[in-house]
Amino acid sequence: MLPRVRVERSTRGRAVAPGNPRVRGGRPGFCRLFRRVRKGDTADAADLWHHAKPGPRLRRHIPRVHIAADYPARSQVPRDHAAALERSAPGRARGAGGERGRSGTLTDAVRVVAHAKVNLFLRILAREAPTGFHQIETAFALLELADELVVTRTARDVALTVHGPDLGPSEENLAVRAARAVLEATGQKFGVALELTKRIPVRAGLGGGSSDAAAALHAVNLLAGNAVPSHELLHFATRLGTDVAFFASGAPCAVAWGRGERLFRFAPPPAMPALIAMPSPPVGVATPDAYRWWDEMHPDPHSRGPVVLDAEAFAAWGSIGRLGGNDFEIPVFGKHPPLRALFERLAGTHPYWVRLCGSGSAVAAVYGDKRRRDDAAMTLGEKRQGLIKTGTLASPPAGPAPVEVLP
Repeated sequence: MLPRVRVERSTRGRAVAPGNPRVRGGRPGFCRLFRRVRKGDTADAADLWHHAKPGPRLRRHIPRVHIAADYPARSQVPRDHAAALERSAPGRARGAGGERGRSGTLTDAVRVVAHAKVNLFLRILAREAPTGFHQIETAFALLELADELVVTRTARDVALTVHGPDLGPSEENLAVRAARAVLEATGQKFGVALELTKRIPVRAGLGGGSSDAAAALHAVNLLAGNAVPSHELLHFATRLGTDVAFFASGAPCAVAWGRGERLFRFAPPPAMPALIAMPSPPVGVATPDAYRWWDEMHPDPHSRGPVVLDAEAFAAWGSIGRLGGNDFEIPVFGKHPPLRALFERLAGTHPYWVRLCGSGSAVAAVYGDKRRRDDAAMTLGEKRQGLIKTGTLASPPAGPAPVEVLP
């Protein structure tokens, strides 16, 4: 039997949920990391990272690592934490007035790239009672496909302009809610204008709305002079949505569990060409509907334990395909047969990896080279299907969110 050893003393009891890892009481959640070392294995770089700050990044060269995530049954985010931040942030922001660019002039506008994501696998672990909320375990990876958000300082209020499909009432938009959250928490007197260029399909499971919200958090915080520390900003992200914390963390790849707010970063696999396919006519799948369909198929679900992840499984796309599927595929395909047919056609083009994106309604596939991807697009018929040629990211964006200061 292989020995089971703690990775490092410094990682013991570290909080991997948003928050200060030095705070001992009321922490959101913990990840106890273990390793099993096989004699004769060569060393592989494993990125043992938590996004909670302050605290160092933990990077170790570890032989073949089997990471067991021993996490609590549900999130333990202290309810009074965000309120305390909102009380203290105006004091930190006082006198900041905004970030200054290289020339020393005050920053009045920033541009942020908000990338799409795919779920490498997705497991529904349990349904909470009595809230009905679902505990999940999933792995995220960023795509080159991205929206663009330009945030400009104004006299007051938050305004949204969208170049692309109709996103509904602006008051319900996650990016607007994110901008307001930072302005209200920091006590800023100015407003912002959000100009959003949509390239990520809506209600496709690619995380476009969540990514836009994370971009707005970082951009407005920059205009506010970085009044909210990055580790505290992640608390705002978790309150906005399940996927927002991943986008706000700046990680190119991460495993998430609980409600999606607890993250464990891993080194991304090599960048590969990818193809996003959507049925024609479009099929919109709302996430609450997908969960309801899953509940109908599992009226009395048994809680599922944590999966043991091999760090080498994330090193190549071929091995990623063996990690598991997407629990939404069976219920969503049952409700939308054309989506199942599209998935099967895409799988027939022999990609390294193919999955339903989130709860749908897009399907993503990763190929060994651009020629194979382009051949797959021709096979599916670009005129008959909604296809997007993109690629996966092998390196993180520059900083927590790639922000360009505008003159």
